Formats: sequence, structure tokens, C-alpha cells
Amino acid sequence: MRAARANALLAGRDFVHPDDIKQVALPVLRHRVSLTPEMELEGYTADHLLAGVLEKTEAPRT
Repeated sequence: MRAARANALLAGRDFVHPDDIKQVALPVLRHRVSLTPEMELEGYTADHLLAGVLEKTEAPRT
């Protein structure tokens, strides 16, 4: 959340947009995902899996 807030601030906004979350999600989360050896052999990466989760997750509507 802090990274998303910083991203919004750098963009000149005082609110976080869902795109801010998507932009910082991979750099912030990639080190927290560990793959099984089988997945690594199949060519998957943490970025690939996280991108899939981000695509499937809808932004909240207020």
C-alpha cells in the first residue's frame, strides 16, 4: 500500500488508483513468491503467476 501511495504521489495525485497497485505489485511481491521445482522446470516465473492473479482480480468499486 505504501508503494502504491508513493506511486500516486509521484503522479501528482493524493489518492491511490487501482493502476497504482498494478504498477507496483510485481516489484513489491515477487520476492515473496517461491515456486516449486516442477513449476520452474515448466518455465513459470513469479512474475508470470502474479500477473495472472492481477488479471483475474477486479478493482473494487465504490
